[in-house]
Amino acid sequence: MPVFSLLVKPSSADCNIHCTYCFYLEKSELYPGRHRHQMTTDVLERMIASYMATDQPTYSFGWQGGEPTLMGRRFFEHVTEFQEKHGRRGASVANGLQTNGILLTDEFAAHLGQYHFLVGVSVDGSAEIHNQNRLTESGRGTHEQVLRGIELLAKHGVEYNILTVVSKANVHRAREVYRYLRDDLGVMHHQYIPCVEFAPDGSPAPFSIDGDEWGDFLLQIFDEWHGGDEERVSVRLFDSILTMMVDGVANTCVMSRNCRQYFVVEHNGDVYPCDFFVDPEKRLGNVMSDRFDDMWQSVTFRDFGRAKRKWNAECTTCPYLTYCAGDCQKMRYRVDEDPSQLSHLCSGWKKFYGPTLPEFEQIATRVRQMRFNESMSTAPMGIRRA
Repeated sequence: MPVFSLLVKPSSADCNIHCTYCFYLEKSELYPGRHRHQMTTDVLERMIASYMATDQPTYSFGWQGGEPTLMGRRFFEHVTEFQEKHGRRGASVANGLQTNGILLTDEFAAHLGQYHFLVGVSVDGSAEIHNQNRLTESGRGTHEQVLRGIELLAKHGVEYNILTVVSKANVHRAREVYRYLRDDLGVMHHQYIPCVEFAPDGSPAPFSIDGDEWGDFLLQIFDEWHGGDEERVSVRLFDSILTMMVDGVANTCVMSRNCRQYFVVEHNGDVYPCDFFVDPEKRLGNVMSDRFDDMWQSVTFRDFGRAKRKWNAECTTCPYLTYCAGDCQKMRYRVDEDPSQLSHLCSGWKKFYGPTLPEFEQIATRVRQMRFNESMSTAPMGIRRA
């Protein structure tokens, strides 16, 4: 069985806030007639049991939404109970929770800490920036509430990082955002996600960024990081570039040449290939009636995975294809599902990779040398070299 992870939407698109740029809210239309969407314990246990019956080096669960903490602490107690119940002796389990942090309580945070959840908290910058898009249903900003959730995570020793959506609100304020996360919040693990959404006619939504803006944003983040933060601040994209250089491994789906890294599981057990493509025609099955290995081999999933390589002809000769792989399929679709279109962010990736890849290669060389030195220092005396 190939290696794969689960991205679970236990509360579907339901959320306690209404972010301006949220792409998942519309997915509630897939399940009309329900006031609330909540995964039952039967679906939860079947999903966990069937996944942990497959052969994986690590059983990786990502809990997202909507807002997954709407399910409450008791749901996540069931999560860990079922993982312990169905996991084989010695099995490795990794849980990641992406949240706005507002609904966390002392007891909830304590449970996350006890079971070593890695929590991603969404923060777009200072209150003035964050509150432009991340609002309650009544239009109030959420920044202060989010910080209270972060305080609870820190109190209970929960490992957490920050996910920042890069939209029109902050794309021209990269240095400010980076310094706010590092200095004001004291967070050393950053992930920056470009906000790109299209209207039905294919035009970008008002809050979306364009390629050049994305490239300029990344260059400013790199300049801040490369100026002395290389060994203390982890930027997810930069880590992935170095992993590709040093190990030849694509550890993000954007860099991969096949879009079959994980399954999305909706609240009722329906399974899809990607949370950007939770669409009826791409439904792969349901955990209550279908096996993961069968869904993996399905024509729909295989075709979706192979579409990643159907990039534009211009990509074939691009010197940055190793790191871009044509970009996320979502960035290539406009009005129709044509994966051969150039990414909406293509110009930005070129603007960023051109001047920075030589700098990354120097860092990668140091990493290789450090690994070599470590291997030699631990090798038996008989195989060491003078």
